[in-house]
Amino acid sequence: MKRTVTVALIAVSQLVLVGVAVAPQLSARVLGDTYLVRVAPVDPIDPFRGAYVALDYPDLRHDDRQSSGEGGDLYVSLVEEDGVWTAGEWSRQRPADGPYLACDDRSWQVRCGIESWFLPQDEAREAERLLQDGAVAEIKVDSRGNAAVVGVRAG
Repeated sequence: MKRTVTVALIAVSQLVLVGVAVAPQLSARVLGDTYLVRVAPVDPIDPFRGAYVALDYPDLRHDDRQSSGEGGDLYVSLVEEDGVWTAGEWSRQRPADGPYLACDDRSWQVRCGIESWFLPQDEAREAERLLQDGAVAEIKVDSRGNAAVVGVRAG
């Protein structure tokens, strides 16, 4: 009996950890509002990670001169310009209102959860061609700034 309880507790704790790991992406996909942002390719298919396209967002780039050298949570307000959304203000404090992305700049790159787009192998090459011709990403952003890429199309 004791062994069964121990195994059940371990299994439940692993499920909870998986839930915590995917909660931001899942929350954005289920509860988020849709925004279009300009997107460009960065990196081709990686044989170790599978078929994905690394994405860059020219209108969402962070000016390193604005940084005080500290790393951590970083928030970017989104503002609409000509039908697409671009970066407004960058802040270490969560914005009180309006759409924003919750990002992290603890590493060499600002990461907002929308840097990779995973696809089936045959669709990844076509997506790279689409991105090179200019495209927009459809992202969903929830009320806490969690974001997920849900599609990419010609811009």
